Amino acid sequence: MTDFLQLLIAGLATGGIYALVAIGFTLLWQTSQTINFAQGEFVMLPAFFMLGAMSVFGLPFWGAVIIGIVISAIVLGMMFKRLLVDPMLHHGVLPLAIATMALALFLKEAVKDFYSAEAQPFPPLAAATNVSIFGAVIAVQSLIVVAIAVGAVVALQLFLTRTRTWRMMQATAQNPMVARILGIPVARMILLAFVINAVLAALASALVTPIYLAKFSNGEYLGIAAFIAAIVGGFNQVRGAIAGGLLLGVIDNFAAAYLSAQYRAAIPLLLLIVVILFRPQGLLGRIEERTV
Repeated sequence: MTDFLQLLIAGLATGGIYALVAIGFTLLWQTSQTINFAQGEFVMLPAFFMLGAMSVFGLPFWGAVIIGIVISAIVLGMMFKRLLVDPMLHHGVLPLAIATMALALFLKEAVKDFYSAEAQPFPPLAAATNVSIFGAVIAVQSLIVVAIAVGAVVALQLFLTRTRTWRMMQATAQNPMVARILGIPVARMILLAFVINAVLAALASALVTPIYLAKFSNGEYLGIAAFIAAIVGGFNQVRGAIAGGLLLGVIDNFAAAYLSAQYRAAIPLLLLIVVILFRPQGLLGRIEERTV
């Protein structure tokens, strides 16, 4: 029972990070029909923004996290949309997807060449201490990751269900032309979705990098896992991305412990295949009908 609880908490911590990144996939798809295949690198890069803020300006860790989130919102949110998405979206979804793949390679190689190819130490979220919960020894850092991820998801859900801004974003996603007629600032709503995506990616970076250190290749697996989580949960539902991320994180940890760590990377792919075969719209997704 204690092993089960330890794995469950660790899985929820991992799944919370997956969920934050997967939500970004869902938000961009809902508002602008955009798939960002550089999403993993959008999680990798803010860690180096934070390291720079700590080493150059001598900021404390959480001060550097705030600076990293702000820079990410500008660079990976506003500039990404203005300089890449807007010009490429006129050519269709496929050219934009290819452009984001190229951006992922560029960001990864740029960090490797200009910063370092070696993993860089990153401050932990908490001291390396453990607490006992019902006899299970749980790392304090895992509990902090779970708490921050849950807090971010709850705050986002309140924004999605209680604010007029989200209703305008939904109207923009459903029919931009009608939304413009109703006086909704469509361009601003789409830009807001990109900024939220960048903020979530930066927050995920602050949570995951203390575990895996800061390295140029960190985004590779994380981006794929979050993309799979979004599909498994339902690519057109934020709640689906949350459920898919948590489910994938828990299954990932239990599979590594009870099956084999060698085949750990294959578990998300197997889950993806099963969901696509039996429920293509995802566990919590809805079937979309398009007029051709």
